[in-house]
Amino acid sequence: MKFAFVLVKCEHGRLDEVANAVMEIDGVSEVHSVTGPFDLLVKLYAPAYDDFGDVIPGRLQKIPGIRETETLLAFRAFKPVG
Repeated sequence: MKFAFVLVKCEHGRLDEVANAVMEIDGVSEVHSVTGPFDLLVKLYAPAYDDFGDVIPGRLQKIPGIRETETLLAFRAFKPVG
């Protein structure tokens, strides 16, 4: 299983609406509101990296209220040693 983090900028006043819609997408495991230039951080799983090419532009970016996204593909998750 592959995963990505997607940073999302929302239209003013639509954060809750967008976050709830994002949570309905298959493969989304977490949605967090964050500080900084983006409004939401989305953790998204897919069987292969190519599948993100369908889910992100095909589903996530079409949600009303999303202004911009930036996708970060994750290669490895680290765990504490010991």
